[in-house]
This record gives sequence, structure tokens and C-alpha cells, in this order.
Amino acid sequence: MLALLAVAFESVALFYQHVLEEMPCVMCIHVRMLMLALILVSLVAVFIHRFRWLNAVAHMFTVLVAVLLLERSYQLLGTERGFTFSDCGFDLGLPDWLALDSWFPAVFQVQTSCGYTPELLFGVTMAEVLIVFSTLFVLLSLTMTIVSFLKFDK
Repeated sequence: MLALLAVAFESVALFYQHVLEEMPCVMCIHVRMLMLALILVSLVAVFIHRFRWLNAVAHMFTVLVAVLLLERSYQLLGTERGFTFSDCGFDLGLPDWLALDSWFPAVFQVQTSCGYTPELLFGVTMAEVLIVFSTLFVLLSLTMTIVSFLKFDK
């Protein structure tokens, strides 16, 4: 379910980029990388779900992705609304051995500076949707992690 949700988020982002020509900023690309991480963790979790400890580790990685997504969403919304100020250049800050922007430029290349996100529906911006989603995602992933640890006690 998480992998499908992350693919849906990636699809919306790519639709806005390639069809509606809304170019992504560095924070938007960070969100895309976190969605890719969520897809990878979800797919690995499908194969290790029978092993309790590995399943708990997968849940903890999901919490980590959720918290990082919440932080990026907060920064994105703050930059859009003006209550946070961050240096938003064109460098993703990735090491040379993980050059996603060079390998997959259509998905991970920064093309504009930060400052706004496009409107989705009813005047709600992408940053506003992300902050709500990521908050709910942190709560859900924490709950699932706690439940996975409670199963150890039985």
C-alpha cells in the first residue's frame, strides 16, 4: 500500500513537471528521493515480513522516512509562506557515487529555485498537501512500529 501511495505521489509530481511544466526545486527533489526510499523500503518489507526483527527494522526505516518527509514538507511550506528562510540552491548535496540527478535527470534534476509550489485543487498548494500527508504518515508509521514491537512480547 505504501509503495503504491509513493508511486502515486511520484506520478503527480512528474505530471506537474512534464505536462504542466511546473519545474521542481531542490526541496521538491528531496521529497521525490524520500518517496523513492519509501518505495524501496516497502518492497523490501514485502519479502521480509515473516521475520519479526527485520519487519520491525523496516517499520523503523518507514518512521525515519516519514520524519524526514515531515521536515522537508515543513521547510517547503515555510519557504512558500515566508516563515522559514533556507538556502535553496541547485545542488542536491548528493555524493558522487549517488548521482541521481545525473542518472535520472527527468526525475531528479533541480530546475528552479524554491519559493512556491503549484496549486492542486481548490487553491490548496502541493506544500500544504505534503505537510498534512507527512504528519499523518509520521503518526501512522509510529503506530505501526509500536504494534510491531508489541508483537514481540507475545
